[in-house]
Amino acid sequence: MITYQAKLLLRLDLFGKLPERSHDSFSYWVDEKSPVGPDQATAIKRLAKISLVKKIMKKWSVTQNLTFKEQLEGGIRYFDLRVSSKPGEIGQEIYFIHGLFGIKVWDGLMEINTFLGQHPKEVIFLDFNHFYAMDDSHHFYLINKIRSAFGSKLCSIACVEHVTLQYMWEKKYQVLTFYHYPLYREYPFLWPGNKIPAPWANTTNVHKLLQFLETTLEERSRYGTFHVSQAILTPRVKTIARHLIRGLKNTLVHRNLPMILNWVKAQKPGVMGVNIITSDFVELVDFAATVIALNDLLLEEDESASIL
Repeated sequence: MITYQAKLLLRLDLFGKLPERSHDSFSYWVDEKSPVGPDQATAIKRLAKISLVKKIMKKWSVTQNLTFKEQLEGGIRYFDLRVSSKPGEIGQEIYFIHGLFGIKVWDGLMEINTFLGQHPKEVIFLDFNHFYAMDDSHHFYLINKIRSAFGSKLCSIACVEHVTLQYMWEKKYQVLTFYHYPLYREYPFLWPGNKIPAPWANTTNVHKLLQFLETTLEERSRYGTFHVSQAILTPRVKTIARHLIRGLKNTLVHRNLPMILNWVKAQKPGVMGVNIITSDFVELVDFAATVIALNDLLLEEDESASIL
């Protein structure tokens, strides 16, 4: 059974249209008992020897409450992924990471693939954009896992404007994988990171964030790439220090998400409009439904053009 949100997506082409996206999509679970990840500064690693520090880190590392399956069922089709090996561990296992280690990448890929097997007309985007403690052998291991998980569902790189839903269905493709590491050149199913720019505001101020989103939309490439609008606020060290126990959701997200959602509602999809929008804690408001509903504006344009 395909969700209502997914049905809206199925009627539309991919370039210029809006799949909903979650930021640090895997971070619904992080392991307090694991070592601090290699994405953290040395000072944080030292502090983390104190058990309370890891509990606080978890409050600021988790950016989603929903599992991959729950995100997919809610309409999420774009996944923002950071991965790492676990230093000192034997073998080449790769994990999702955001301050603390999450689940094994393989487990997440299999959960996603199960959903795709049940919904053969759904299309997802996987963006592997941060790698930690990984040499080429780790990358080969991860890339082979991606290929093993999805096989013929992986879409080979092509002209972005040609990658419509009809194109994907005809080819029986369901997965576009972006890989921000030079080895992408050796695999036809890995798209380079520059095909999906995701400018980052890096601010705690919602007004500055919205201005940044407007500016980067104006600068968006008209053709040749997808485009991500990162509608997220990023805590600074002093933010965390002032609100240690409250965490990311209670400090930045709850208060500002309604204003961000209002910005989303005012957008238009299509060339030079919004394409992919990311958010933290996508379940707190009707974020996915709001983003996907913007596609109706394109349907209205198509109907008007047909009448004319």
